[in-house]
Amino acid sequence: MSGAPAPRERLPDQLAADLRLVFVGTAASQRSADLGHYYAHPGNRFWRTLHDVGITPRRFEPHEFPALLELGIGFTDMCKTGAGMDHQALAFPIEVPAFRDKMLRYRPKTIAFTSKKAASLFFGRPTPAIALGRQAALPDFPDIFVLASPSGAASGSWSLQPWQELADWLRAGERVEDQHTVARSRR
Repeated sequence: MSGAPAPRERLPDQLAADLRLVFVGTAASQRSADLGHYYAHPGNRFWRTLHDVGITPRRFEPHEFPALLELGIGFTDMCKTGAGMDHQALAFPIEVPAFRDKMLRYRPKTIAFTSKKAASLFFGRPTPAIALGRQAALPDFPDIFVLASPSGAASGSWSLQPWQELADWLRAGERVEDQHTVARSRR
């Protein structure tokens, strides 16, 4: 047994079984880690975008992130022990097998990487090789979307389109689930 303590998570996961959606970042920003809230930097478009595309019924503030569990939405990051810009956080371990196991354990319906960088870490491909939007299905794994980074530092590559695609996908899935529920109740 090593005498070194296990690295501390900078921003704990917000997960539960069978969520409709889990957002996956590369790592918490320094501000998010300091405040203990996901997507907490004032220049981050995350919370505004969730409401603008209709994923949430109102615009939430970063400190309200725990309330999104009630909407079936969770949060995690690829790097749990680092914080800061990608180049700073990536100096810390990225545990892809642990992330995969976590998603298989919690079984969300959909996961959405909030940057091409986070997705590239998961897929093991260079960032330029990652397309935005819905990804090809993986066996026995949730549906995957890659979103344009909402970070203010990524303004040059911002696109609302993949976020809207995700929102439309979620709404279509909810309509199908509602139809199945009605059909079962008529039996």
